[in-house]
Amino acid sequence: MKKRNIKASLYLSLFVMAAVLYGCRKNEILDTENPNAVTPDSFWNTEEDAIKGIVGAYSPFTHIWYYSRFEIFLSDYRDDVVNAFGTSERTAAGSFNGVSTSNGAFWVWSTMFQGITRANEVLANVPDIEMNGDTKNSILGEAYFIRAFNYFNLLNNWKNVPLITDPISELENPKSLLQEDPAKVWAQIESDLMNAEELLPDSWPTQYTGRVTAGAAIGLLGKVYLYQGKDSEAKTEFLKIMDGRYELMADYAANFTEASENNKESLFEIQLVNDGSQGWGGDAPGAGKGAAFHPDIAPKGFTGQDGMRINQWVLDLFLDERTVNDEIDPRAFTTLFFDTDEVTNYEGKELKSVTYGDKSYQDVYPGEDGVWGNKWLDIAFGEYTGSQDNGWHQSGNNLRLLRYSDILLMFAEAEFNLNGSSQAALDAINEVRARVDMPAFTSITMQDIEDERVKELSLERTRYFDLLRWDKVQSRIVANPEFKSESGGTSSYKPGKEYIDIPQNEIDANPNFKHNPGY
Repeated sequence: MKKRNIKASLYLSLFVMAAVLYGCRKNEILDTENPNAVTPDSFWNTEEDAIKGIVGAYSPFTHIWYYSRFEIFLSDYRDDVVNAFGTSERTAAGSFNGVSTSNGAFWVWSTMFQGITRANEVLANVPDIEMNGDTKNSILGEAYFIRAFNYFNLLNNWKNVPLITDPISELENPKSLLQEDPAKVWAQIESDLMNAEELLPDSWPTQYTGRVTAGAAIGLLGKVYLYQGKDSEAKTEFLKIMDGRYELMADYAANFTEASENNKESLFEIQLVNDGSQGWGGDAPGAGKGAAFHPDIAPKGFTGQDGMRINQWVLDLFLDERTVNDEIDPRAFTTLFFDTDEVTNYEGKELKSVTYGDKSYQDVYPGEDGVWGNKWLDIAFGEYTGSQDNGWHQSGNNLRLLRYSDILLMFAEAEFNLNGSSQAALDAINEVRARVDMPAFTSITMQDIEDERVKELSLERTRYFDLLRWDKVQSRIVANPEFKSESGGTSSYKPGKEYIDIPQNEIDANPNFKHNPGY
């Protein structure tokens, strides 16, 4: 019910926002204003307007061009875990074959900037509205977070991006915008998240579940610092939310089921909904807001898309060590579909390798080798037999983008960088391992931290960006073309292609924009 209520208010907000942004023009003949048009002056006047505006700023997250589907091709499909089938614009970035005219890349870029544009409108207009002070602060905090989150994604995908913090209508000449020094964009992200941390509430009433909190801003700020090598600052932020406000779920798999959304481990997740809408997806009623990326990670034969497989090294990493009960790491069964008759007893359940329809590996692929995706598919929900039984948006399983286990592992990394294999670093990583019955480390290396992140966070939109910030894209992906063998290998790589090229239509529209290095 919570997601249906959010969606209903979202559609109303989007209608009004569209009218504000695009529907107010003077009559070219009479040079008089249309009295029926919604304008910025007539819209940004009440608390209700402010609420509609911020809900509209969340909307791009659920666009099929963003987290509903296409973002996965710029994150998971680019890492060393996923080996995507076919050669298309969906797999191009992952094999360093992306081009500036790619629709897929431009769609994600444009939707990220759509979120930024709407956040800018909120930040520019809501301060002047007479309304409840706490409500105003919360809305402004949300807008700061949304802008920061989108710029964080833009930096990590494109690096050389324009920095826009004012409403588009206030820019004297949009074509004079420059691609900003990334350091300045990082600084803006930090500033926005500090503001968000100050303004956001620690929690929301139940009817507003899914709106960002101060904890989400703190966690993201710590991540932003870590990505820049600011380990001391990152550690400080992470410690703020290692105060008991978040906890690990007892069952690891609970983080990936529709039945356990917005749980005590989740800092930020995209609120997806299956309401029967099967449109392509976007800012309109009747356009699906479900998990349309599921067909892109489902095992072969359970999807109508090209799909992908998981590289064998990932399964090998899981199998390299056993639980304290001498069984397979339970995370392997949640994350992967693979050939094994072994079971793991975990949280009162007997885990085994199954996919849609409760089918075993040998039921589906007799005599074949291979490893496939399983995380997010929620295969026991709805008794589905495939990832598109009811169209693109059959699943409303929320996409968790920042979890407490990630916070613990990032804290362990920052602490390790500062103080080596300290007790604090050990405690953090061992808390994650204890949840899944893995033996405690008595000392750790950086490789241990990296491996733990693979086992804990694969298929959660983090691995490629971990490799990027560790400067390991070449050593892990380029130097291992077999990881991209299903889409042509990595021979197209040139230095600089760790990032995606700037969309051609942006370059055509603005003579100041330049292609990224390597293109």
